[in-house]
Amino acid sequence: MLAVMPFRDSSANERIATEPIRPVTSNDLQADNPSSDAPPSDTPTARMLSWARNSAVYRLERQMMTEKQLFDAITRKARQKFEDISPEQVKAVADFAVKFAYDLNALNDADYAQLSTQSAVRSGKSKRAIALKLSVKGIDRETAAIALEATDDLYAAVVFARKRAFGPFRRGELDDKRKAKELSAFARNGFGFEIGRKVFDMSLGEAESVLRKDAVT
Repeated sequence: MLAVMPFRDSSANERIATEPIRPVTSNDLQADNPSSDAPPSDTPTARMLSWARNSAVYRLERQMMTEKQLFDAITRKARQKFEDISPEQVKAVADFAVKFAYDLNALNDADYAQLSTQSAVRSGKSKRAIALKLSVKGIDRETAAIALEATDDLYAAVVFARKRAFGPFRRGELDDKRKAKELSAFARNGFGFEIGRKVFDMSLGEAESVLRKDAVT
């Protein structure tokens, strides 16, 4: 009686022997264990949130910031620090940092707009230039308008003229070329023609009288 030998597919054995073994990943483990505690990709880890708190404190201790500035800074840095962070986690981390800062009373866009506006006027910036800067910093129009309503463009224009040696602070003779340069500079920096012309025609005494007044009442 002949013994029946079991059939063996040698080619299949060769394929198994030669195929590389794929390492087990965390996704495989999570699929095998639905009750895994691993957070979904849109949920920041505890390490991310701890970093967000520390980063917010560090930045706000160094300088006053708007909500947008802090949000953008945390967003940018989180992408650099955490290699595999998802877009949803980035937004959640930035939102967390902003809320944390508000809870500490370390963020206030209205105060930022007010202080920034006062400083800018005393540096010779026009209302138009200040409004543009506040917009870039993320200050909404209503908040910016409140901060700007008490500013004095005439005062700022005189400060600007003093810094640039224009009008009453001019050194040297005035000619047509110099006149055009000064008036166009006022316009480029956001001052209206009437304001620019008024400062251009001022005497030194008139200009100094304006400078003695407060920039913001």
